[in-house]
Amino acid sequence: MAGGGGVSPLGLAPPLWYHRDLSRAAAEELLARAGRDGSFLVRDSESVNGAYALCVLFQKHVHTYRVLPDEEGFLAVQTSQGVQPKRFKSLPELVLLYLQPSQGLVSTLLYPVDREESIPEDRDYSDGEDEKPPLPPRSTSTTPTGSAPETPTDRYGTQNKHTHTILRDLGSYALDLQAVKQGASSLPHLNKTLVSSCKRLNGEVDKVLSGLEILSKVFDQQSAFMVSKMIQQSVNQGGDQELENLVTKLAILKDLLSSIEKKVSLRGAASHTHTLLSLTRCFSPSVRQLIKSQRVQNKLGIVFEKDKEKNQRKDFIFASAKKREAFCQLLQLMKNKHSNQDEPDMISIFIGTWNMGSVPSPKAVGSWLLCRGLGKTLDEMTVTIPHDLYVFGTQENSVCDREWVDSLRTALKEHTELDYKPIAVQTLWNIKIAVLVKPEHENRISHVGVSSVKTGIANTLGNKGAVGVSFMFNGTSFGFVNCHLTSGNEKIGRRNQNYLDILRLLSLGDKQLSSFDISLRFTHLFWLGDLNYRLDMDIQEILNYINRKEFDPLLKVDQLNLEREKNKVFLRFAEEEISYPPTYRYERGSRDTYVWQKQKATGMRTNVPSWCDRILWKSYPETHIVCNSYGCTDDVVTSDHSPVFGTFEVGVTSQFVSKKGMSSEQAYIEFENIEAIVKTASRTKFFIEFYSTCLEEFKKSYENDSQSSDNVNFLRVGWSNKQLTTLKPLLSEIEYLQDQHLLLTVKSLDGYESYGECVVALKSMIGSTAQQFHTYLSHRGEETGNIRGSMRVRVPAERMGTRERLYGNTVCLCLQVWQSVCLPVFLSACLSACLSACLPACLSACLPAVCLSACLPACLPVCLPVCLPACLPACLPVCLPVCLPVCLPVCLS
Repeated sequence: MAGGGGVSPLGLAPPLWYHRDLSRAAAEELLARAGRDGSFLVRDSESVNGAYALCVLFQKHVHTYRVLPDEEGFLAVQTSQGVQPKRFKSLPELVLLYLQPSQGLVSTLLYPVDREESIPEDRDYSDGEDEKPPLPPRSTSTTPTGSAPETPTDRYGTQNKHTHTILRDLGSYALDLQAVKQGASSLPHLNKTLVSSCKRLNGEVDKVLSGLEILSKVFDQQSAFMVSKMIQQSVNQGGDQELENLVTKLAILKDLLSSIEKKVSLRGAASHTHTLLSLTRCFSPSVRQLIKSQRVQNKLGIVFEKDKEKNQRKDFIFASAKKREAFCQLLQLMKNKHSNQDEPDMISIFIGTWNMGSVPSPKAVGSWLLCRGLGKTLDEMTVTIPHDLYVFGTQENSVCDREWVDSLRTALKEHTELDYKPIAVQTLWNIKIAVLVKPEHENRISHVGVSSVKTGIANTLGNKGAVGVSFMFNGTSFGFVNCHLTSGNEKIGRRNQNYLDILRLLSLGDKQLSSFDISLRFTHLFWLGDLNYRLDMDIQEILNYINRKEFDPLLKVDQLNLEREKNKVFLRFAEEEISYPPTYRYERGSRDTYVWQKQKATGMRTNVPSWCDRILWKSYPETHIVCNSYGCTDDVVTSDHSPVFGTFEVGVTSQFVSKKGMSSEQAYIEFENIEAIVKTASRTKFFIEFYSTCLEEFKKSYENDSQSSDNVNFLRVGWSNKQLTTLKPLLSEIEYLQDQHLLLTVKSLDGYESYGECVVALKSMIGSTAQQFHTYLSHRGEETGNIRGSMRVRVPAERMGTRERLYGNTVCLCLQVWQSVCLPVFLSACLSACLSACLPACLSACLPAVCLSACLPACLPVCLPVCLPACLPACLPVCLPVCLPVCLPVCLS
């Protein structure tokens, strides 16, 4: 079915009232535009794959009916409990009935709302840079995002073949029946058909027996002899005995498998006590990583170090998510006691994006990796400090994946002397993303996912689109999207739609959060790539501003900035201030000249200099993230785009360990009231779903108990505390809860579809009294309303000990700067002054003393008054001018 795979009940030519992939909000807009009672359309359901939503306009309000398929593939409009639904073979048949009056809908279906005519898509290649789209690489590691629906012929081909054989032989079976009536004791024709039909089964049984034979030779010689004998008999026998032989083999196979199961069970019981006693040996430094399942809340994967090169994972099921969390705390506590390495609470991330122009990268890309060039760059003293993560997004990259990753690793090793480990690589044609991590963090990465979305011509070509990678770094979720959007100065709407399609279709992150788009699934989401947004200004004015290095007037006409201001794309994303010239379109081999004209068959095409290559991000509220650099190189000239870089300091969480031990006292998340204003012409009832990693499972409220509307396109809905669920976090410590977030989605009762989602930080909600929260709602990248309420996170008194998270890596960075910059200056400036002033006074006081215990009391009172006045005037004028410009920015940040 459309929206759910399989065979469509619409036929080859879908009716005009059917709108595939139309959002709920867009459907309401179309019906509002139609304006007549009885206007209707059918769209795919947003909540159930393979289902539909029948939307009807009546008295300026949109009413939505769910159309669900049953087990047999029939369709029915969802009815109240106890009412027998009417079943239909197809959507046209269903709609045909409801075109008749008095069929139970709020209005008879009168006026079908047709699909809007789509603008024919012209060729979208590379602004004339390529006359035809680049072919995808011959060998690619791209993970398919989907496959063609399985046709009935594919699915039932084998079955139809056997059915045909049986029908063909029906006449022969009649002969068997006649022979039996005459006293025969066999059915040769039926036997022949059964033998033919069971050939595949016979082969599979032989394979299993062959495998058991190998195992038996190792573990059980007696079984091995019996299995070998049976296989030999099956080779020699045939004809009339073949079917009997198959039945015998199945019986022996059953006995063999039963005996194996008994042996395993007995051994498991016998070694159970031994396993418990071996826990101290098992959970030693050989435990490399704990991986908490996102799908099954009480499941835990433990990665053991098998040898230096290989790890082994074992999965364990606990009685509850709380039991799993307690076990993880104990394990982390043991690790903290025996390990010399602390878990990081902040990491540094390098992000680079580059349209390579279908030309291989030069070997010298050090300026890109070290953030050297134009714009906001790193200081020379900090530029050599390696980052924890490197993320590279490229477009028009014709290099094969392995060669590309190897070149990145080689370049990183040259500049950092570290052998970075690749986490994931994803490719869509020539759009690539590669993520590499410091070796020491390799076992902190889990739940790695990759995905891709095509947005080229008719959303079927991969010359435009996006690739993405997601993973967990300890307890913090990350998402990275690299995209190449539609080119052309005038195609703003197509670029906006590309973004929305990617946001909706890219399959990344926790599958339990399918109600939320990817902008809300991650603690930190980074979006990079050749976004292709241009400058809306005359070319000569643009060039004049660039020559004068006046970028503010250009940024005011930047299409991406303008669309973001209208909330059309990248809702609530952030971008660092741009202080470097446009990165496109340069003359290859130089960074001195922009090439802005190209002669084509259709005429002269203008590509104004633009900031096509960008890095944006979106983070949960009250999390730590700082952009330390954002710029472009000025010496990598093989492409008409300059590589862009950005570096980020990002706070991360790790497995929480209570300093006060486990407690039976429970923390609670309590709501006094919630009010939401949602953009809709519907007047249905709503409920709220709550998601969080700190909850054992998602919870939902009862339906709203207040509802009003001052505007036909908006609805105000409210929940009192009686309608809202009290939530119970897994852990009660305030330090744990300060790092947690709550995801909310407002859903309708009629279609169980989301009308808006948001995220709330628990940190500000902790206290003895209720706190207010207020944030916006969004759905499919569009702002759909806002939500406010009163809530509190009630923590047991004994768990209220708190500390503000301090990012230790900043202290380490300050010490590194002090040691490398300040100390040498200090010593060189002060030592000579100190020694010349101190030594005469010090020696005259110390020499008469007979030992150290007598020396220091005699020396210090004489030495310090002489030393300090002599040292400081000599030291400070030299030390401070060098020290402060370097130290203060680092320390203050």
